[in-house]
Amino acid sequence: MICCQFIFLPGTYDDDFYRLDAQIAEHAQNLPGFVRVEKWVAPEDGPLAGQVNAIYYFTDRQSVAQLARFPHHQVAKEQVARWYDGYRIVVSEVETTYGDGRIDP
Repeated sequence: MICCQFIFLPGTYDDDFYRLDAQIAEHAQNLPGFVRVEKWVAPEDGPLAGQVNAIYYFTDRQSVAQLARFPHHQVAKEQVARWYDGYRIVVSEVETTYGDGRIDP
């Protein structure tokens, strides 16, 4: 499984942001290798104050590449400084995941 983390500090969003964000999310969820997305927000009073981690899981790198090539994703990447006060991307390969079964794997 491939894990793509988009870690960012929110800035000011506008209508263009919301439109592109919805289009990208829909495209990602319709890719054959899409598994799920999780989103975590750091507490405002902690050391990471308000940072967001949107984590996309895919079964294969081909789906990740398809998302990267999606035209609306390309447009959003070109304008990222317009909406975020900083970001970083972490792409990793998940070797194992396990738990007690009470949370979706």
